Amino acid sequence: MPSTNYLQYLGLDHVFAERTKEILNINPTVLPVREEAAAVRVFVYDYNGDSLEKRELPEVRECIKYRENNRISWINIDGLRKADVELICNEFNIHNLIAEDILSINQRPKMDEVDDILFCLLNMLYFNEKNSTVEYEQISIVLGKDFVISFQEDADRDVFDPLREKLNNANTKIRHRGADYLCYTMLDMIVDNYFFVMEKLGEKIEVVEDEIARSTSKYSLIKINALKKELLVLKRNTTPLRELVNGFVHSESELLEDRTSKYFKDVYDHIVQASDLVENYRDMMISMQDLYINNVNLRMNEVMKVMAIVTCLMAPATVIGGIFGMNFDRIPYLHNKYGFFIAVALMLFVPLWMLWGFKRKGWF
Repeated sequence: MPSTNYLQYLGLDHVFAERTKEILNINPTVLPVREEAAAVRVFVYDYNGDSLEKRELPEVRECIKYRENNRISWINIDGLRKADVELICNEFNIHNLIAEDILSINQRPKMDEVDDILFCLLNMLYFNEKNSTVEYEQISIVLGKDFVISFQEDADRDVFDPLREKLNNANTKIRHRGADYLCYTMLDMIVDNYFFVMEKLGEKIEVVEDEIARSTSKYSLIKINALKKELLVLKRNTTPLRELVNGFVHSESELLEDRTSKYFKDVYDHIVQASDLVENYRDMMISMQDLYINNVNLRMNEVMKVMAIVTCLMAPATVIGGIFGMNFDRIPYLHNKYGFFIAVALMLFVPLWMLWGFKRKGWF
C-alpha cells in the first residue's frame, strides 16, 4: 500500500502535506503580508472598584475616549486591519515599531519596553480534537497608564472568559488593582491554557505508546512523526516565553507596581514547568520511536529465525535426497525393496531430532 494511502487511512494526509510547511516555513527576512480582517469587533471593559462598564463599540475610533478617564480600561480588538491598528497606536502614543509587530505574522514571542508603553506578543494555543493538531493565534498586548489594549486575530475564540467573569464581580482582586495586574491576569490565563493543550496532546501520546507496546503496526511511525510536529509547535511557543515574562519581572517601568512583580514571577514558574513538560514529552517521543524500531527489528529477527530453522530442518532431506539421486550403480539400499521407506524415514527422523535439540537448547 502506498504511503499516501496510509496517511489517508489515518486521517493524517493533511498533516504531512501542509503541516511541515506551516510549522517550518518562517523566514524573518521576508516581510509577510497580512490579509485584512473581514470584520473587526471592539469590546471595552472600563472599570474601577465601584462600577463596571462593558460594551461593544461600533467602530475602533470610539476607543479614544477611554484613553484618560481615571479608570482602568481593557480594549479588546478582534480582527486586524492596518488602518485601525495605526489609528489606535497614534491616539494612544504607541510607537510605530510596536504597530509593525502587531501586524506581523509568525512573530517570535517577545516583550518590548518603548517610551511609556510595555508591549508583549505571544500565541494563544488551542487543541484541535478532530485533527489532533495544536493551533495557535497571535495576540498582542499593550500596557499603558490605566489601559490595556489586546489585538487578536480570531473573533470566535480566546481564553479570557474567566477574566470576563472576574470583572463582573466587584469583589475580585482585579477590580481593585491597576492595569498591570490586568496584564498579568491575561498572560497567566494564556499560559494556563498551554497546560490544557499539553494535557490533550499527552493523552494522544499515551494512546500511541500503548499501541506500540501492544503491537507495532506500519502506521505507528506516521503517528509518532505527526505528534513530534505538534511538540515542535509547543516548544516554539513555550521557550521564548521565559524571556518575555522575565522582561516584566525585571522591568523598572513605572507602569508596574512592586506588589505585582511576584505575580509575574509566578507566571515565570509556570512557563518553566511548561517547558520542562514539553521536553519530557519530547523524550517520550524519542523513546517511542526507539521502541518502534526495536520492535520492528525484533519481529524481523523472529521471522529470520523461523526461516533459518525451516532451512536447517529441510537440510537433512536435501542431503539424503541428493545422495540417493547421484548417478552411481552401487549405492547402499539402492536396490533394496525397503530403500525408499528407509530414506523417507531418515528424512523425517533427522529433522524431528534436530527440532528436539533446538528446543532443548532454548533457541526458540
